[in-house]
Amino acid sequence: MTRPRLRAAVVLAVAAGLLLSGCSTAAAGPGASGTPTRSADDVHGTVTVFAAASLTATFTRLGKEFEAAHPGATVSFSFAGSSDLVSQLTAGAPADVFASADEKNMTKAVDAGTIDGKPVDFATNVLAIAVPAGNPAHVKSFADLASPSVKTVICAPQVPCGTATAAVEKSAGVTLTPVSQESSVTDVLGKVISGEADAGVVYATDVKGAGSKVASVPFPEAAKTVNVYPLATVAHAPNPAGAAAFVAFVTGPSGRSALRAEGFGLP
Repeated sequence: MTRPRLRAAVVLAVAAGLLLSGCSTAAAGPGASGTPTRSADDVHGTVTVFAAASLTATFTRLGKEFEAAHPGATVSFSFAGSSDLVSQLTAGAPADVFASADEKNMTKAVDAGTIDGKPVDFATNVLAIAVPAGNPAHVKSFADLASPSVKTVICAPQVPCGTATAAVEKSAGVTLTPVSQESSVTDVLGKVISGEADAGVVYATDVKGAGSKVASVPFPEAAKTVNVYPLATVAHAPNPAGAAAFVAFVTGPSGRSALRAEGFGLP
């Protein structure tokens, strides 16, 4: 073979080898062993969420969905009245995320230096009157709750549902004399379900979640007081990556869908 032809054959052989090598690498993927690689999920460990009691059903559902999306993570919830949760946070209780049922308690948490970054409004809610099935006290309006013959239960003033109730009292010109004031909206609902109360002022979502256990008495004054729910990561969170991921999950498509399903409004 002549020298020019030999040189051409060598060039063709090298090119063919490189082409085959490239095809093999592409088929095997970027992994060194030939197995396709997958980006690691940096969300892992326990994500501790302090959330308003009225979010119990929705966040419990979202917690399971979040864990399914992030197999290395576990969500631990603490549900209570927003004011109680702020007290725990300011006392140094470890948490990654705080979800309040109103802006006032979130502001308290921010002012106390327990919140990292700017809170995000993610849901809205309105009040509703819950009565036992059959409405034995024949409650028909918000004004009926002021009757001495009606055993009414409301939230304490420092709790978001209590603050909202007080606002409705003022706008409606009605003064309630409740038989008890509870530290969370779920406690109010519990007394109605058990028959300890003839009526309770709760959120529309609580009535929806209780199903046939209670009935709802609509009242137009409720539309004048809308609670806005803010969400934020906690300063010095033990799991900052998990906190950021959970906030993104709640404010994303999955969270919005779950909130709508439970009767929450979206800001």
